[in-house]
Order: sequence, then structure tokens, then C-alpha cells
Amino acid sequence: MNKRVPELLPYRDTKAQGAPDFYFCINATFRFIHAKIGRKGWVDYLQHLGRKYFHPVNEAWRSGGFPVLAGYWREFFEAEPGAKVVVKESADSVEIHVQRCPAIEHLREHHREIFPHYCEHCFILGSTRAQEAGFEMRLEGGNGTCVHEYRRKGEMPPQDWAKIKPASSC
Repeated sequence: MNKRVPELLPYRDTKAQGAPDFYFCINATFRFIHAKIGRKGWVDYLQHLGRKYFHPVNEAWRSGGFPVLAGYWREFFEAEPGAKVVVKESADSVEIHVQRCPAIEHLREHHREIFPHYCEHCFILGSTRAQEAGFEMRLEGGNGTCVHEYRRKGEMPPQDWAKIKPASSC
């Protein structure tokens, strides 16, 4: 069940981990898009990214099921500098326990103002991608620690947005 799938990451890199300063760009981009075209535009942007950019990964999840989904997230977080994450896989679910979000921690360590809706992007992207692959996803927590849960469609209640904490710089 601990299947490594480096070929599933939608980007290619020769180093073991990415550069954490990319989190500055993501934070600023989310803030910019939200300010220029509003929440709906930001959500539409993330959903489009989830469907189009991640299409090959979504299809691999669809065909490979929970083992490939879990393998993808293990590989993804191994490439994220400073991440402390446990991926739990069972026959009917995958849970991602983020004990230290690399993005939130890096932004805090560098005294950046964090876009308050930052953690919502994990749900918007994750649920869009899950839906494309025949699953559904829910998120609880945020602001540095959270749990992502993936199950087959129809097995979870709708996302309770109040369970996603706003991100803050402190």
C-alpha cells in the first residue's frame, strides 16, 4: 500500500524538494486573483486548474484507486520542504494528516501576511480533482494543521465550510 508514484507529479524536477519561496508566489497570486475578480473568479480559477492541469493525475487516481491516490500524496509531500504529513490508506479511504503545513509555516517564518482563504484552496482543488477521479474529498482544520479525507462518491456529507479555519500570519 505504500506505493511510490513519482511519475504522477504533474511537474518534473531534478531536486528532491521544491523551493519554499514558491509559497510566496502562491499566496500573492491567490490574493491578487481574489482582489481582481472576486471569490467566484478565484474559485473558478482553482476548479479549472484542478480539472485541466491535473487531468493526467486525476485519470491515474480514477484507474488506480486509493493506492495510487495515497501514493501520489506521499510523493507530493515528500517534495514539499518542511512538510510533516502522514498519509493513511485503507480499503475505502485515504486520509492526509498535515501536522505541519509547509506553506503556512514558511509564510509565517518570513513574516508574510497570509491570504485568509489560503487553506480553502486545498479543499477547492482537492474536491475538484477528487470529483474528476470518481471520489469526494473533505477538509477539516487549516491554519497549519489539517486532515484531508478522500472516499468514494456518496459516502460523505457535504463539506462544512466552518470546519476550514482561516489562515493567519500568527
